[in-house]
Amino acid sequence: MSVVEELIREESDGSLSFGNYELGEKTKKSDFPYGGASYKIKTFKEITKLEKNGTMVYESVPGSTVTNFKGDTDKLSFDVEAPGDLSFTVELEPDTLYKLDVNGESAGSIQTNVGGKLNASIELDAGKKASIQISKL
Repeated sequence: MSVVEELIREESDGSLSFGNYELGEKTKKSDFPYGGASYKIKTFKEITKLEKNGTMVYESVPGSTVTNFKGDTDKLSFDVEAPGDLSFTVELEPDTLYKLDVNGESAGSIQTNVGGKLNASIELDAGKKASIQISKL
């Protein structure tokens, strides 16, 4: 996997790819049209944040590159690469239990908070990607 040089793009399968953790300074792109909504990406080595119509969709610390991002509040999947271990937050349904799979292996279940945020951390080696699947239980 490599970084997304244009910061955000729609793939031929309809999924989104975004983020560039190799950037030394915060870089952003606003008003990216996708699925009838407007997306904004802010990314660099310390953080990657994706917003949809002003609401947080994805955030990672440190920054990351995400490909094949697709789904809804019932099921979400994406591939992620970062310079090392990663903490990420995605917005889903409030106060709901979800199953987290990393590279096809169960990483347990996680409850979203009353705002719908699901927080998780994964171990990553630099330059390696992880496939993430989050499913409502």
